[in-house]
Amino acid sequence: MRTLAIVLTSFALAACSGGDNEDLRQWMNEAGKNIKGKIPPLPEVKPYEPVPYDAGNLIDPFKPAKVSPEQKKSSGGGLQPDTDRPREPLESFPLESLKYVGVMTKKNTSYAIILVDGSLYQVRVGNYMGQNFGVITKITESEVALKELTQDSAGDWVERTSEILLQQGQEGKK
Repeated sequence: MRTLAIVLTSFALAACSGGDNEDLRQWMNEAGKNIKGKIPPLPEVKPYEPVPYDAGNLIDPFKPAKVSPEQKKSSGGGLQPDTDRPREPLESFPLESLKYVGVMTKKNTSYAIILVDGSLYQVRVGNYMGQNFGVITKITESEVALKELTQDSAGDWVERTSEILLQQGQEGKK
């Protein structure tokens, strides 16, 4: 059975490869004579002309915007934090982690009670807290107001105010 299939397949292949394809070859040669491909020409390349950056007295965007420390010292004045004073315990915590839980008054001076990491601290106006050189400016029964010094993008020190609001009834909820 196998030999019969092999013999028939070889006859079929031999019949397809016969030499009677001359008319087909002639038709292909005649049909291909008038065909020409059309390729569009390449676009003209314009020469590159660099444009110089000339914005007058504006800051060059390719150079750092911060003023070097030598120039900053010579300009004098301006706000700067007092880095020579001893650091207070609450300056090592960010303001977001400090909780204002109460206020008490001793001899006409208000003290805020601050909870952080399970410890209570007493602070009054003039004490420092937070990581941005924040000094306490006002203590009321509802909030502790601070004045902080932060650096802007140019490296200058700017003042901003922050508040810590009284946290009531938050310890039992989780």
